[in-house]
Amino acid sequence: MRLAVPALGSIAAEPLYTIADTAIVGHLGRQQLDALAISASILAIVAWLAIFLSTATTTEVSSRAARGENEAGGRAVGAAYTVAAGWGVLTAAILAIAAPLAVRLLGAHGAVEAGATSYLRISALGLPFLYASYAGNGHRTGLQDTLNVILEVVLVFGVHKGLNGSAWGTVTAQVAAAAAYATASWRTARLRPRKPDSREIRALLRDGHRLSVRTIALGVVPLTATAIVARLGPVTLAGQQVAFRLWYLLSLSLDALAVPAQVFVSAALGAGDAAAARLAGRRTLVLGLVAGTALAIITATLALGAPAVFTDDPAVRHVAVVALLASALTQPLAALAFVLDGLILGIADYAAMRRAMILAIFAFAPMAGLVLRFPWLGLPGVWAALGCWLAARSVLLGKRWREATRRYSIEEDPYPERTRGACAR
Repeated sequence: MRLAVPALGSIAAEPLYTIADTAIVGHLGRQQLDALAISASILAIVAWLAIFLSTATTTEVSSRAARGENEAGGRAVGAAYTVAAGWGVLTAAILAIAAPLAVRLLGAHGAVEAGATSYLRISALGLPFLYASYAGNGHRTGLQDTLNVILEVVLVFGVHKGLNGSAWGTVTAQVAAAAAYATASWRTARLRPRKPDSREIRALLRDGHRLSVRTIALGVVPLTATAIVARLGPVTLAGQQVAFRLWYLLSLSLDALAVPAQVFVSAALGAGDAAAARLAGRRTLVLGLVAGTALAIITATLALGAPAVFTDDPAVRHVAVVALLASALTQPLAALAFVLDGLILGIADYAAMRRAMILAIFAFAPMAGLVLRFPWLGLPGVWAALGCWLAARSVLLGKRWREATRRYSIEEDPYPERTRGACAR
């Protein structure tokens, strides 16, 4: 809990940016809310493409620190910041150019297309800073020293005015978060960033390639779900935006349990402590199930009044209530999927994560196809498809974790190139 609770700050920051926008933009009108729904779905993909800067760095730093290899760990952190700068600028340029095409592909047109395009182009300016905060988060988390949740929550909220003003508020918060992480990395961390050489950068990009393919597969499902909902009508799209952002914020908070799962497993492997790795896995899975069940109840309870905070439109509020009730059933599945993500990251099996994410798409596709064929299935059908996707992820990742604990007993590192010589054989 010492790791999980503070980690909520970095994990919840991006969803809080979006949910703050949703609460503000929702009162501007249905068109603005639809524009935000389209642009937020695209931005989620763009953000996730660089999440390897956090996850891969966390595993590398925690393993290096456990073995006392501070210099090598510092170069790994330096590589993360270097890649964050270059990757962020390149991605921002591509997004600014491709924004009109991207929003049209998701079914936007007219005023919604114009609003979503403008929002994306403003938000692109914040991407280098968002990516830098990922690098800083991976550094601090790997050292079992996360930033305080209150700091990051405060950074989320700024001055907003209209749809574009909301985008500028998010960019401002991202700049502030990046500055906070950079200050923490260079001034207070016991393992400080060092100038990387090409070897560290190549290693990070190699891990990033494996994780980014997995991330693209991860993003395909929510993006496809948004495209399907957009074809069900503007009211349905607006209601889904409200419900999905609430569900996403709550479910992603469960990712806080993936942080200790990843850190403790990778550190235990680095130190050769097999029992500690098994215990971390068992405890975080149990805690995840308990927390997921609690969040299912909270999500269903929020359906009673939360939509009114986001919109004055009674039709949109009704759709949001239906979506929240349907989404509540998926929270325990999301908890298992997120915690298992952390465990597999801890053993650095990025290939298994990529494979599981790609295969899980095939569990989502049949139900999603039925919603397109029979629109009367509506948002309950969309959430049923998302539930199948989460269940498939949990099954596939759970199978890989069981194989690791049984075949290797986590006493013999299944990835010796990462911890060669560190684990007891």
